Amino acid sequence: MKSKSIGILTKPKFPEVKGTLRDVVAWLRARNINVILGETSATLLGELDGYQDAQLSNKADVLLVLGGDGTMLNAARLAAERSIPILGVNMGGLGFLTEVRLENLYPSLERVFANDYVLDERLMLQTHIHRDGETIAQGVVLNDVVISKGTLARMIELRIEIEGRFVTNLRSDGLIVSSPTGSTAYSLSAGGPIIDPAVQSLILTPVCPHTLTHRPLIVPGKDKIDLTLTSKDDGAMATLDGQVGVSITQGDTVTIQTSENRTRLIRFPESNYYDVLREKLKWGDG
Repeated sequence: MKSKSIGILTKPKFPEVKGTLRDVVAWLRARNINVILGETSATLLGELDGYQDAQLSNKADVLLVLGGDGTMLNAARLAAERSIPILGVNMGGLGFLTEVRLENLYPSLERVFANDYVLDERLMLQTHIHRDGETIAQGVVLNDVVISKGTLARMIELRIEIEGRFVTNLRSDGLIVSSPTGSTAYSLSAGGPIIDPAVQSLILTPVCPHTLTHRPLIVPGKDKIDLTLTSKDDGAMATLDGQVGVSITQGDTVTIQTSENRTRLIRFPESNYYDVLREKLKWGDG
C-alpha cells in the first residue's frame, strides 16, 4: 500500500480498546506510518492532537476501526465521500462488518502494507427527507433507513412508490429499507431475506404489517423509493443506520436510492461472505 496515513476510529465502551489503541499506535509509528487520531482515540491516549471524527476521512488514506458494527457504520458514513478503504477490527460480539479478530490485528496490518488484500465494495443508500417541497434532512447510510411509529400503540400508514409508480399503502409498525449489507441487520430480525452484498438491490421489509400479504420486497438497486407518511402520527421517525433520527410528520416524504458512493471494506482473499454467515448465524459445518 502506497499510503502512509492511517486514521483510527474507536469505540471506548470496549474495555480492551485503550490498551489495543496504545499498542497499535506505537506499532504504526515505529514503522513511520502517519497516524491520525479521532477525538475519542486521542482522548483515550491523553494526546492533544486529535481530529473531529468527520475530518478523519479527509486526512487519512485508510481508516482503522477498533470496535463493533456500530462503529463500522459510523466509519462508513464518514468515509462515504472519498470512499477510502476501511479495516475493521472486531472488539465486540456479533460482527458482520468487522473483518479482523483482535488476535490477528498485526498480521492483518502487515498484509495491508504488503497489498495482500481485496476491496469489497458495498452499496450505500442516499436518503432525502422532504417537507412542503424542501429537503429537511439527508444522509448516506450503509445498512438501512427505518420508518417507525411513535410511542403510541397505533400503526403508521405509508404510501409506497417505486420509480414514481404507486405500489401500496402500508399500515404497520414501520418499514425497513435496507441495502444488501443491511439485510443481516434489523431487516433480518423482521423476517427479511439475506442478500449477498454482490447483488445490487434494495429490500423493503415491513415491521408487523396489518395485512399479512405485505411481505418483504426486493427491488433493483437503481430504483428510487418514495415513502410518504399519510397518517397523522406524532413521534414518527426516520432513522438512518440506527444512529441518526429525524422526526417526520404527516405529508413528509422519505426518498431513498442508491448512492454514487460505496463503502470499501478491506478483506483478505481467503475469507468469504458465506464463511461469515456460517460463523455469525451459527449454521452447521459442511
